[in-house]
Amino acid sequence: SIQRRLNRILDSSHDDKVLALVDVEGFVPKEITVTVKDGKVKVLAEHREEHTTSRGKEYNYKNIMKEISLPPGVSEDEVTYSL
Repeated sequence: SIQRRLNRILDSSHDDKVLALVDVEGFVPKEITVTVKDGKVKVLAEHREEHTTSRGKEYNYKNIMKEISLPPGVSEDEVTYSL
């Protein structure tokens, strides 16, 4: 499962500076926005699809929004992220 995979990644990282992992499977990097503001890291991912079928148009939409508070003493300037 996805949760087990994330737990393995966390266990294998041995990096006590990891604040969070957010599963963005199914999204491409241009659909993901990460901002650091007001002591919080915000992750927003939005995916939209439009398909034409024999019955007409079908639309698919999915999004993720996570907000993680920075631990005390961590400056917003220290935050880095990767996809």
